[in-house]
Parts: sequence; structure tokens; C-alpha cells
Amino acid sequence: MDRQNLPDRLKELAQLFFKLGLIGFGGPQAHIAMIHEEAVGRRGWFTEEEFLEGVAICEMLPGPASTQMGIYTGYIRGGQLGALVAGICFVLPAFLIVVTLSWAYFRFQGVPQINDIFLGVSPVVIAIIWAFCWKLFKKALSGWQSVAIAIAVFIATSVFQINILLQFILAGIVGLIIYAPKRTTLNSWLWPLFMLNLPVSSFWGKERIGEFFLPLMTFFLKVGSFIFGGGLVIIPLLEFEVVHQMQWLTSNQFINGVAIGEITPGPVVITAAFIGYRVAGVLGALVATIGIFTPSFIFIMLAAPFLARIRRNPRIQSFLKGVTPAVLGAVAGATIPLARAAFIQDTEAKSVIAVIIGLISLIMLIRWRRPTWQLVPGGAIVGLIVGAVL
Repeated sequence: MDRQNLPDRLKELAQLFFKLGLIGFGGPQAHIAMIHEEAVGRRGWFTEEEFLEGVAICEMLPGPASTQMGIYTGYIRGGQLGALVAGICFVLPAFLIVVTLSWAYFRFQGVPQINDIFLGVSPVVIAIIWAFCWKLFKKALSGWQSVAIAIAVFIATSVFQINILLQFILAGIVGLIIYAPKRTTLNSWLWPLFMLNLPVSSFWGKERIGEFFLPLMTFFLKVGSFIFGGGLVIIPLLEFEVVHQMQWLTSNQFINGVAIGEITPGPVVITAAFIGYRVAGVLGALVATIGIFTPSFIFIMLAAPFLARIRRNPRIQSFLKGVTPAVLGAVAGATIPLARAAFIQDTEAKSVIAVIIGLISLIMLIRWRRPTWQLVPGGAIVGLIVGAVL
């Protein structure tokens, strides 16, 4: 029987998840494996069956599954306070790193060496997204219905640029119609858009945060509530809104922000901090980060006693079976303008090299399963070499 009191448990959770947040490279599966090693293997907080049940619950929910598994572990170990401590400590290191890199990026943007770094990094990011699409393709398309959903969403995203969240909701409704044993309905909604073409904010963003607090919080709460299928699903949602609709970032800035999210430990959705920094400095980054992770805390902390039953609900499963191929179509469609920004450089030689970097990275991801945190720095080094030579 574990006799630790609550303050000791909270301290242990804080130390563990801050450490995991610092060393958490390799994507969500690596994060979950690290949590398993600590919580099951070393500390015995879960049985194997209890841990797998928690993973299944977190995979079902919208939001970054690895972060939610950290929150869930904290909840099991220390109740509501434990969930807060574990989740915040897991995200905090990545937030601090992304804010620092965002400052450096916008401060030194235009410096040749910075451009050279992202010449090599951007194609790697495209390869990471394509490899994600390949993995999702193998498990998401199980019949002609799912293929039709994926193709329809791909066309709607790449050609007509229809709102991604609306597409996900419609795909879920189609899933209910096709797969559910009984007919059911869902209400959908549209969120306001705030179209702007912004200059770079000051470091703290005090002059902007009053105006942009509500748009940032509303937008990232929305995104955090609809990240089905893994952190990279954030790409089409963010790209559609922040590049094409609100025009907070250019395509190049956006893909570079995704790259910064990839090279930091912790969940890739921390890219939200990069966007928030672009809009309203450090305060904007903080608001965006709180917004995108708040749904994960709410789902785990308020719904944990009921999640297992919800997971087995056939209507929920049918809705998700419709959303999953839509995610594939949306992510694939969103890569088209991003790939154009990554591969079309200012000279033909650089464009060819960018394509080669992307293809080699894709092969290394799919064939040899190299972790992303190794490939992104490698791309940066290649970009610096190319910039020095050409």
C-alpha cells in the first residue's frame, strides 16, 4: 500500500513530468513509452491492463494523446491537482524552448544563415507529414466509404479550402449514417475568423494582447478540441486558418513554425506557441498554449470516471470512423501549399536539393523509421552547407 501523502505525490509528479518534458523527443509514441516505463515499470502506479485502458481512452479523445496520458497519469496518482501538475510540467519545457526559438526566428529572420537552416529543415517537415499520412493511410482506409471520405476531404481542402473543422464534423456525421446501428444527429457550428496581416509583435506583446486575447484563446480552444488522430492533425487546421483566413503567418513562416515544434521535446502541438508569439509576443504564446491544451485537461479531469463507457459507445465509434479518413484527406491536402513553399526555392539548384532532402527524409522515416528529432537537425546542417556552397 502506497502511504505517500498528497504533497509528496504532487512533488514526485512534478519532477517526473518536467524531466519527461525535457527529454521527450521522438513523438507521441515515444512519450507514451516513457510514461509507461516510469509509471508501470519503475513505480507501479498502474497495472499493464490499466495503463493500456488509459492509452485507449486518450487515443479516442481529441487532443494530443501523449499529453493527455500524462494528465491521466497525474489524475490517477494525485487526483485533480495531480492532473494539473503532471500536464503543466510536461508542457512547460517545450513552451519555454519554443518561445525562445520563436524570438530568435523573428528577431534574425532574413539573416542568410537562418534562411539556409530552414532550406534544409522545411523539406524534412514535409517528409514527416507525408510519413504520417502513409501510416494513417494503412489504418484509416478499410473500405470504399472511407476512401471516398478521404478523397472528398482532400479535394475540399486542397482545391476549395473549405473550413477543416466543418469538414470533420460532416465526415463524423457521414460516419454515423454509414456505421452507426441507429440514426443520430449532431449540431455543428462555425467560429468567427479574424483576418489580419500583422507586423511582428514586440517581445512581450503588451501592446497586442488586449486586442488579441479573445481571438487567440477562442481559436486555440477550438483547435485543441478537434485534434483527432495525433498531433500532426493540427497542420491542416492551423494552415487553413492562420495562413489563408486570418493571415497571421505566411506559408514559409508556418512551415518553419512546425519545424520548431518538431525539434523541441514534448507534443508537436506546441507549435501553437510559435503562432501566439507571432501575433502577440510571449503573452500571445502563453494564451495560445493555454487555449490548445485546456480541452485536454478538461476531458481528463472532468470526464475521467465516464471515459471508459464513452469509449465503448457505438455512436461515438461510428463518428470517429468517419472522422479518421477525413483527417488523412485534410492532412494530405494541406501539404500541397506547404510543399510548394518548402521545395520551390529562389534558385533551381536549391529547389533540386530541397526535393532530394525531402525524399531522403521520407525514405529514412518509412524504411528505417528514424526518429524525427534526428532528421530535423540533420536537415538544418545540410541547409547550412548548401547555403555556404551555393
